Amino acid sequence: MTPQELARLHAAAFSATRAWSADEFAGLLRHPGTFAVGDARSFALIRTVLDEAELLTIATAPDMRRQGLARATLTAGERRAQTEGAARIFLEVAEDNEAAIALYTASGYRQIGRRPGYYLPKDGAPLAALVMRKSLTGT
Repeated sequence: MTPQELARLHAAAFSATRAWSADEFAGLLRHPGTFAVGDARSFALIRTVLDEAELLTIATAPDMRRQGLARATLTAGERRAQTEGAARIFLEVAEDNEAAIALYTASGYRQIGRRPGYYLPKDGAPLAALVMRKSLTGT
């Protein structure tokens, strides 16, 4: 996917927050170890550094939700991160994003921290981020 396609899907999926621009996606993808997996329906952007990976964002088109696309995309991203040497993966998720938290928990992520005021919705008070981690090595 191009940075423009990533930005369009991100904007559709995150209409309540500031979407990332094509320039931001292009800048992230220029960094070694950063990659996107997925397609025009769902994608994940992941950065790997040494033996750790971070899910930077995952987005699914609103009309394609509840079809298993995010789970498949997440799994594909985790596999790629593992092939690039990552032994564990981290993410942050808004504490009110129940669907995402359920997906991550069902996928083996566990909460390891909380960052107050991390997310700034367009119309609302700042939200905390839950920091979650998953082992990619089975231990």
